[in-house]
Amino acid sequence: MIRTILIVLLFVAVAGTGYWGYTEHQEKNAVLLQAENNYQRAFHDLNFHMDALHDKIGETIAMNSRNQLSPALAQVWRLTSEAHNDVGQLPLALLPFNKTEEFLAKMGEFSYRTAVRDLDKNPLSDKEYNTLKDLYANSTEIQNELRKTESLAQKNNLRWMDVELALATNKQPEDNTIIDGFKTVDKSVEGYSDVDFGPEVSNREKMKNRNLSQLKGKEISKEEAKKIAIDFFDLKKNVKITVEETGKKAKYHAYSLTLYNPDTNGTTYMDLTKKGGYPMWVLYDRNVGAAKISLNEAMLQAEDFLEKHMESKMEMVTSDQYDNIGVFTYARLEDDVRIYPEVVTVKVALDNGDIMGYEGTDFLLAHKDERVPKFSLSDKEARKKLNPNFEVKEVSKALIRNDINEEVFCYEFFGTLGNDTYRVFINAENGNEEEVKKLKDAEPSYNEI
Repeated sequence: MIRTILIVLLFVAVAGTGYWGYTEHQEKNAVLLQAENNYQRAFHDLNFHMDALHDKIGETIAMNSRNQLSPALAQVWRLTSEAHNDVGQLPLALLPFNKTEEFLAKMGEFSYRTAVRDLDKNPLSDKEYNTLKDLYANSTEIQNELRKTESLAQKNNLRWMDVELALATNKQPEDNTIIDGFKTVDKSVEGYSDVDFGPEVSNREKMKNRNLSQLKGKEISKEEAKKIAIDFFDLKKNVKITVEETGKKAKYHAYSLTLYNPDTNGTTYMDLTKKGGYPMWVLYDRNVGAAKISLNEAMLQAEDFLEKHMESKMEMVTSDQYDNIGVFTYARLEDDVRIYPEVVTVKVALDNGDIMGYEGTDFLLAHKDERVPKFSLSDKEARKKLNPNFEVKEVSKALIRNDINEEVFCYEFFGTLGNDTYRVFINAENGNEEEVKKLKDAEPSYNEI
């Protein structure tokens, strides 16, 4: 009897295990099928958008009407963005497809900057038409290679999940048509790496590659970095300091310091540039208690900190409060002009006024000793360019980077429209509206609602 019961129980257990394994297998297959379908859709969408992009670029070359050219270039930009989005949904993280992605980004940047320009006043130059022809030729190659890959993948019933598995395990599948196809596309794009996209796009590339080579001073040693940190925080000698160099692949050459103060049990982290020993950022790690000082008192602490540690004159441009920390942003002031590319941020604890953080990397990257102000218009002339319903509260002079990363001198108008507050920057040379910023309202306390 007992033997029979054990056999029955064993049978039930085996059957249950088999059923569990079957359902697990089915669920796994369903997930894999869904992932495969998503990859297939993204790949076909990529082909569709590249076909449409190729045709639209061809149309821009044939156009003569400025009224038609601007919306056509806007369509090129939209399709480039769509193609970029499609690429991001494919398992290409381990596949060398970066040249094509970079080319799509530059193509989108070129078409957008050209589309939003006033082509009546500043029509396409011969060089820009040649750029469009180069883009058309390159999009033809990309289109053909993608079509070929799509055709072979359908003919041989290839699966994207096999490609992802092969890439993840560094193994080549038996038929690597898809991988070879994308490598061919990327290789063909390399031949167009010298396409002249014009100053608008190249200027943005220069901004991405900013460095700290313009800083003054010699390279400092680790011991010198420790001394700078002790002086910076006015610390005692019992503070434990460790110094590490940033890795060789780091964007900027700097020292990373960790300072432990046994008197306060607080730890501070700091990065100093190797050249000149300038602080890039500071973070004081401790719990902040309930607020005991006002935001205005915290601002005075921030300004006292900057007066001690910065040679340049700084002016506060924004202040915010997050929990029990005040956050203040300052721009360098030169001849009563706010230099917005050169900004620093200071964080102050509202329980006792401690400096909790400092961010000065942007200031160091953008700093120049002298700029020549260009204000062809008066502030009254610039004011005429504003929305007639905009009520001006304050006017100041400013230097900003416009949407193509060019430094331009502007009049900065601070004011209101309806119930909202804005900063409006009007170009001081040509009266163009360079930038409009809506200022944030105070955050409501949802605990009280």
